[in-house]
Formats: sequence, structure tokens, C-alpha cells
Amino acid sequence: MGPSDNIDERDAEDPLCATEYVQDMYEHFRLKEGSTSVRPLYMDNQTHINERMRSILVDWLVEVHLKFKLVPETLYLTINLIDRYLERQEVSRPRLQLVGVTSLLIASKYEEIYPPELRDLVYICDRAYTRTEIIEMEEKILKTLEYNITIPSAHAFLVRFLKAAHADKRIVQLSCYILDGTLQSYNLLHYLPSQLAAAAVFIARRTVGRNSWSPTLLKYAKYREEDIMPIAKAVMNEKANAAQELRAVNKKYTSSRYGGVASLTLSNDF
Repeated sequence: MGPSDNIDERDAEDPLCATEYVQDMYEHFRLKEGSTSVRPLYMDNQTHINERMRSILVDWLVEVHLKFKLVPETLYLTINLIDRYLERQEVSRPRLQLVGVTSLLIASKYEEIYPPELRDLVYICDRAYTRTEIIEMEEKILKTLEYNITIPSAHAFLVRFLKAAHADKRIVQLSCYILDGTLQSYNLLHYLPSQLAAAAVFIARRTVGRNSWSPTLLKYAKYREEDIMPIAKAVMNEKANAAQELRAVNKKYTSSRYGGVASLTLSNDF
């Protein structure tokens, strides 16, 4: 492995890149990610719902998120809010979608310039819930999470690691496709967001025939190739065993807007 690059050098003049602080920010994210993530044990305390229902909800939210043309960060925050709420509160089966759509509302208010309107959210749930129910659930979720909405998401780490990977458009699209796919898997909550982001980059690089890791990735992701390989295996394993009828992520990434990368065969030889 050769020497590593300073990936922030070329953006030093751009105030939006905050190059003076960006390294500190990601170090802070790494310290914080453990406390803002959940582990896949919380379903043991849920009597009425299970991980299969969670997968169906995530699949639906991927579609809704795409329909509303929301930013990637909103999707990741939405799923994080759902999991953190379910870890603390028991939810009945008919109200799981309400928790999902309300989490999308909260995440949208946090991340978007123009969040969806309440009436649109009532409409996409086929009027299963009223606007009052959504507003009440919003208060419940926020109080349960003690208004802790700021999280270092897997997507935030992905953006940084892609920069360290000197990723071209293909690798960016592939990594996003792989990482979006991990949202459905309850089992992958065993891993930290930064680990899943690193695994997505690892698989994407191998898929296009680049070296799976680099000195620059080692420097910025602070994971070695051998740390990431077992996580990449777990990601591929979950992908292989995913329910065939839950196709929202695949459908999203077969479109030309996302480079049609869902039709590529992902590298699995590691």
C-alpha cells in the first residue's frame, strides 16, 4: 500500500466543506454513533411486531421517500428514529405504519428545505391515520427520544468514505445501492453505521474491479481491510437472503437516474 492523500486539500477554499473542522466532526461522529444506534435485540420486547414487518415498513418508506424526492439523509434518519422508538416503546401492528410515516415527517423537518405536507402523508397511508394521529405520534416519538434527533448516519459516513475512495460516479451509485439495501436488515443493526458504510464502499470497489481498500481509506475510515471484510460478507449474505417481494431498493436503482446499478452482479468473492 502506498502513501495516503489529503482528501480535503482541494476544498480548502470552499466554506461549505468546512475543511478545518471536518476531521474533528467525523471523529465526534465515531464517538457518538454507538449511543445513537440500536442493537437487534429490541424486537424481543415487541409482542405484536417482528423484523419481517420492519422490513416491509422500510421497503414502503424507500418508495415513499423516492416519490417525494427527498434527500438520502432523510431516509437514514427516518429508519433510525423508528428503531430507536421501537427499542423504547411497544407498538401494536396497526400502528407500526403510523410510527413509520411520523418518523419520516420528523426526519423531513430536520433535513429537508420543503418537507412533505401533513395531508400528503395522510394520503400516502390511504387515510389509515388522521392528521391529528400523526401530530400526536410526532409528540410521542420526540418525547420518547428526548428530542435527540441529530445522529451520525451511515450515509454521513458514506459521503466521507467515498471522498477518501476517490470514487467515480459508478462507485458512488453502487455504494448507495448497497447501503440503502442494508436499511431493511434488522440483523445488520449488529454493526455500526460507519462499518456498514465502509462495507458498501468495499463491495462497490471490488465490483468495478478496483482494489478493495486503499491507504487513504485506511487513514480516513480508520478501518483496515480485514476489519471490513466480515461485515461486507454479512451485508452480501443479508442481500442474498432478502425477501424477494421487497423490491423497492432494487426498483429505485434499476432506473437510469441511479445508473441502473441494481442490474450489476455484485462482487462476492471475498
